[in-house]
Amino acid sequence: MPQRRGWPRTESWAVHLLTASGAAFALLATLSVFDSDWTAAFAWLGAALFVDGIDGPLARRFAVEERVPWFDGAILDLVIDYATYVFIPALILARADIMPPLLAVPAAVAVAIVGAIYFADTRMKTADYGFRGFPAVWNAVVFVLVVFGPPPVIGAALIALFLVLTFTPVEFIHPFRVRKARPLTMAVTFAWGVFALLSVVWHLDPPPIVLIGLAITSAYLASIGAFLQAARRAAR
Repeated sequence: MPQRRGWPRTESWAVHLLTASGAAFALLATLSVFDSDWTAAFAWLGAALFVDGIDGPLARRFAVEERVPWFDGAILDLVIDYATYVFIPALILARADIMPPLLAVPAAVAVAIVGAIYFADTRMKTADYGFRGFPAVWNAVVFVLVVFGPPPVIGAALIALFLVLTFTPVEFIHPFRVRKARPLTMAVTFAWGVFALLSVVWHLDPPPIVLIGLAITSAYLASIGAFLQAARRAAR
């Protein structure tokens, strides 16, 4: 039967449902946090991260915004992203013994508030689709801290550093949308995902080779945006 003119296609709603599935993963991650099951919590957050990585391209591919103009997928995505990128990682930060005891809850509160402020900042995107200031990927930061288990003071210092970087003009790269060094960045992002998955498989206590890979790829993704920014300024 031919589709009725103006009637939203099934694939448009399928994309929205895919995005909404992130809410289920967020809930499952939260329940895992309450059980102090960090491996399961990060597994569910990883599933949410995967969904977040593919729903945007699918939405553009099927022109979802044009076909269902009265349904704002961007708001849906933003709500779920705040939960999975900021709120649940902050909850883990408060409960996972990776901070000095007296600082754990205050640091988690700071992450929740600063992350909310960043999500509402309309200046966060750069002209080349990167990010201005630390882009609130607290899921990755807290994950790396749990896997490496540095001394609590070091963990606190890193959390403080990223909180401060949120309000600076230092740029961070989007792994898929920034064209400069895109092939390398996408390869490193894929490698980071593999090392992260292996870390989860090893119950957040992976062998040294995985730790080395996770450290190198994390350092690249955290610094390449600032490096490209400095190179661009030097070329002027």
